[in-house]
Amino acid sequence: MLRMSRAMGKKRMFLFTFVLLVLVVLTVSMTGCGTQAKAPEPQAKAPETQAKAPETQAKAPETTGGQGTQAGPQSIQIRGSDSEVNLVQRLAEVFMEENKNVQIAVTGGGSGTGIAALIDGTIDIANSSRPMKEDEINLARKNGIEPVPVRFAVDGVAVIVNAGNPVEALSVTEIGAIFRGEITNWKEVGGEDSPIGLYGRQSNSGTYVFFMETVLKGDYSPQMRNMGGNADIVEAVSADKTGIGYVAIGYVTDGGKVRPGIKPVNVSKNPGETGYSPIILENITGGKYPITRPLYQFLNGKPEGAIKDFIMFELSERGQKIILEQGFYPLTDEDKKFNENSLK
Repeated sequence: MLRMSRAMGKKRMFLFTFVLLVLVVLTVSMTGCGTQAKAPEPQAKAPETQAKAPETQAKAPETTGGQGTQAGPQSIQIRGSDSEVNLVQRLAEVFMEENKNVQIAVTGGGSGTGIAALIDGTIDIANSSRPMKEDEINLARKNGIEPVPVRFAVDGVAVIVNAGNPVEALSVTEIGAIFRGEITNWKEVGGEDSPIGLYGRQSNSGTYVFFMETVLKGDYSPQMRNMGGNADIVEAVSADKTGIGYVAIGYVTDGGKVRPGIKPVNVSKNPGETGYSPIILENITGGKYPITRPLYQFLNGKPEGAIKDFIMFELSERGQKIILEQGFYPLTDEDKKFNENSLK
């Protein structure tokens, strides 16, 4: 019995030891599995960073600044002069027909509006029918913008009257006195006995500034009606037999003929001298017509990429032909030399 009892005790000890070992092994195995199961978690997060990378790359094509990207079309934003807007739109249309990967948006608003947008860095090209002022250039440079001027066309600013007005010619002196409000009746300049109706541009217009500085050399009459654009002046004068206004030459003719309802007067430098018409090319190129000006575009720095291609197209023989077809005039030798110095 004693031997049997001892034998049973040994069996129980053996079983206890065996069970304990099994439990230890299982515990170690489960611990090891738990550690291995958690290991891949950092690896699962890694693709999140990689997945975000394309977000920055996808935004790049939004603003190309005329330089373009391989991911999408090149875009050029142009804003400014109402006198230039139709002309530049036509130049842009022809250019885009031959350059399918370039998109050009042209809007008006006035020379001052275009220059302000260039200073703010929101456009690529500012159309302006006047030079930039010194304070505008300084402000642009403070904003990191370096204005570079380009002359691309010539304008003969036309003084228009109603087609039924018998007055055929005026001098610069007389025109200035009319718009200053010193001459108020047409009979004072050889016309009928009727008051003169004045139509001009708004103060953000480059033509407004040019005409005031070149012709008036003083302030406009408070009786002048400030119109939003050239087309508005043409419409107003054609409907007012007493009206007189000033517009860019490209708004006077259509297909080589003077628009119905208006008449451009011949202009001389001084009273009593021969007046010249602004719609005859030789009067502009020969310096006979006294109210002429270059038309400008301002860029941020020397042009590159699509912007340079478009500017060179405007200045090319083909571009200058389109400018002539639109009722404006090609560059003079002086203008070409100006561009060489500006773009070199």
